[in-house]
Amino acid sequence: MRESLFIKKNLARWKKYQEEPTDDPDEMSDRFVSVLDDLAYAKTFYSFSKVTRYINSIAANIFQRIYAHKKDEDGRFRLFFKYELPLLFRKYHRTLLYSFSFFMIFVLIGTFSSAHDDTFVRGVLGDEYINMTERNIASGDPFGVYKSESPLIMFLYIAVNNIYVAVKCFVFGIFLSVGTLYLLFTNGVMVGAFHYLFVKHGLGWKAVLTVMIHGTLELSSIVIAGCAGMILGNSLLFPGTLTRLESLKKAARDGVKIMISLIPVFIVAAFLEGFVTRYSAMPIPVSIVILLGSLAFIIYYFIWYPIQLHKKGYGISEENGKVTITHTLPTSQD
Repeated sequence: MRESLFIKKNLARWKKYQEEPTDDPDEMSDRFVSVLDDLAYAKTFYSFSKVTRYINSIAANIFQRIYAHKKDEDGRFRLFFKYELPLLFRKYHRTLLYSFSFFMIFVLIGTFSSAHDDTFVRGVLGDEYINMTERNIASGDPFGVYKSESPLIMFLYIAVNNIYVAVKCFVFGIFLSVGTLYLLFTNGVMVGAFHYLFVKHGLGWKAVLTVMIHGTLELSSIVIAGCAGMILGNSLLFPGTLTRLESLKKAARDGVKIMISLIPVFIVAAFLEGFVTRYSAMPIPVSIVILLGSLAFIIYYFIWYPIQLHKKGYGISEENGKVTITHTLPTSQD
């Protein structure tokens, strides 16, 4: 093909690529492949022509856009966990406090009821579990239940079960938050009854040092899932200036983001329960370090760090479902 005919055939498309750039990754990929074909042809038949350099410049521009787009996509994950998620928690700190308060009240109800009614613990935890635990206590291994299965099987089962409970706690918020509160109630009462079972046998402190190795992350995640469920329910009860449907959609998006943040927390908690808690005779300092480390992470990432970001002037805005991180310099106060 003569060079003039080659240019005439493709010039309109080349100009379109130059004058009408796209951010669609599939379109960019198609354009890049097409231009590379043209460049290969031009280098073969018109290697020293200006048209070859022209096509090469188009290919370079498209490549730079693809690379920049890839960098944006890679950075999206980092921005989500560094800014968007903590700022989302800052927005819902009051709801998180409500969820924590309700859960602790329910734990106290479970503890108080167990202390005043010997049949209450059996009603909550079941005769089989109580009998097994009492046998373990009598044999000198009160936390033998954590050694009853292989570590890997326990890890997988616990991770799936915990995620299931948390998702349920979130989804049931659709029932005007009542469903979420019910699940917080049942889990809180069970935790209270469970702990009192060991307190009754003089093993309360030992239970904290052993069970809370994984329980710190596990129970914190239930509280956070409860927060997500209450966000969902409150969107229907208090839609503000939005319609109830718009409010529900917005709350669902925020709740799903919160639930995504809990998946790695649940996996770590399941790992600790499956592989670490079984060593109930580990040195007390090791237990305390793990427990305090877990607690420090929860307080730092979900409470302290979001407050600090907010104080520094960071915020989030949402338009047409697209979230943008904003930053305004905080005004100094005399």
